[in-house]
Amino acid sequence: MTAPTPNLPAHDNPTVVRLFEAAADAFADKGFHATTTRDIASRAGLSPAGVYVHFASKEDLLFQLSRVGHEEARDALAAAAAEADSPTAALEEVISAFARWHAQQYQVARIVQYEFRHLAPEHQREVLTLRREIDGVVERIITDGVSSGEFSVEDTRVTALAAMSLVVDVARWYHPGVRRTPEDIGAEYGRLVLRLVGAA
Repeated sequence: MTAPTPNLPAHDNPTVVRLFEAAADAFADKGFHATTTRDIASRAGLSPAGVYVHFASKEDLLFQLSRVGHEEARDALAAAAAEADSPTAALEEVISAFARWHAQQYQVARIVQYEFRHLAPEHQREVLTLRREIDGVVERIITDGVSSGEFSVEDTRVTALAAMSLVVDVARWYHPGVRRTPEDIGAEYGRLVLRLVGAA
C-alpha cells in the first residue's frame, strides 16, 4: 500500500473522506479496472457493503472524487483571480496555485486526468463542464490582460489551454522524491506562464 494521499477533496462525512483516500490509493496502485470494491473497502477499514452506503458503484466513487476535486480547484482559482489587483498578479497566482495543487495532490490529480475515460458518458460530460469552467477562469484573466496592455497574445483561448496543459502535466511527472517542493513548482510555473503571455 502506498502512502495516504495528501490533501484529498474535503467532505462533511469523514467516512466519505476515508473512501476517497482509499480509492485514490487503490486506483493509483492498481489502476481503475484492476481495483475492486473489496480493495477500496479494505483500505478504508470497511466491509464491501459499506462502500455502497455512500456510492452506487466503483465508477460513481471515481466520479464523485473527480467532481469534488474539480469543484474545489475551480472555486480556489476563481477566488485567487478575484483577489488579485491586476491580470498579471491574477495569472501568476492562479497558475501557481493550480501547479501546487497538482504536486500536492499528485495521486488524485493523476486519477482525475488519466482515469477520466472510465467514467460513464453522463459523468464525463459533467466533469468536462467543470474543466471548461476552470479553463474559463484562466482565459478571462488573459483576455483582461490583453485588454489592459499587460499581455501580448494572439489567441487567448489557445494560450489558456497551453498554460493549463503545462500545469496539468505536473501530476504526470511529480513524485515526493523530486528536489523541488510544490511551492517551488508553483512559483516557477507562475513565472513561466507570465513569459508565455508576454507579460509587460
